[in-house]
Amino acid sequence: MKKFGLIGKKLSHSFSQAYFSKKFKELNLTDHVYDLYELPSISLIEEVLEDESLIGLNVTVPYKQEVIPYLDNLDQSAQRIGAVNVIKVSEDGSKKGYNSDYYGFKQSLINWLPENYKIKALILGSGGASKAVKVALEDLDIEHKIVSRSPQGNEITYSELNQAFSQYQLVINTSPLGMSPDIHSSPDIPYELLNSNYYLYDLVYNPETTEFLKKGLDRGAHIKNGLEMLHLQAEESWSIWNSN
Repeated sequence: MKKFGLIGKKLSHSFSQAYFSKKFKELNLTDHVYDLYELPSISLIEEVLEDESLIGLNVTVPYKQEVIPYLDNLDQSAQRIGAVNVIKVSEDGSKKGYNSDYYGFKQSLINWLPENYKIKALILGSGGASKAVKVALEDLDIEHKIVSRSPQGNEITYSELNQAFSQYQLVINTSPLGMSPDIHSSPDIPYELLNSNYYLYDLVYNPETTEFLKKGLDRGAHIKNGLEMLHLQAEESWSIWNSN
């Protein structure tokens, strides 16, 4: 048996198990299984990693940073980002961390934005997902600013947004606000200033159109949810687990 799975705190709305179970069935991989590991504390990952059948794990909130001390090494993208959402367990038992969020977000943004874009971005939230978004924007040469409830360094608070908002045409929500079942919440931004020059990207994919995206749509903004990113990062996870 070859085991894969997802670790996180609350996994009832997970996409990964259904996605990979379907993939295994389509590929006739009857000895592959994908489990969910709801961990109240990251320290419990040690029990999960003791399973000698384990090949790989995905990691979701709130453990993308907390998981790092339990790994033997990181690949370059995870090292730069400081967050891990994919773990590969080698035959010798060593555990390496990767970040496929970076790949998924970067590729989906390229697929969506108009060619020869000249745009500045606001990143809403400063958790593990926002770190992957930040590095992807750097590599795409898109100037950006992080908006946080607890700003550090040159980040700004939500209350400072009004005066700076017109400078940024791409607004990326990396927070869980608006995710099912909390579907009526949305980031605290000046929606009244939005227009057709704005691009709103939400990493949340459930519901399909979050409150954040709805409010953007009402003002004529272009919108995109995180579903394509999710598919791209899942396929990247699969490539990582099957690489030599």
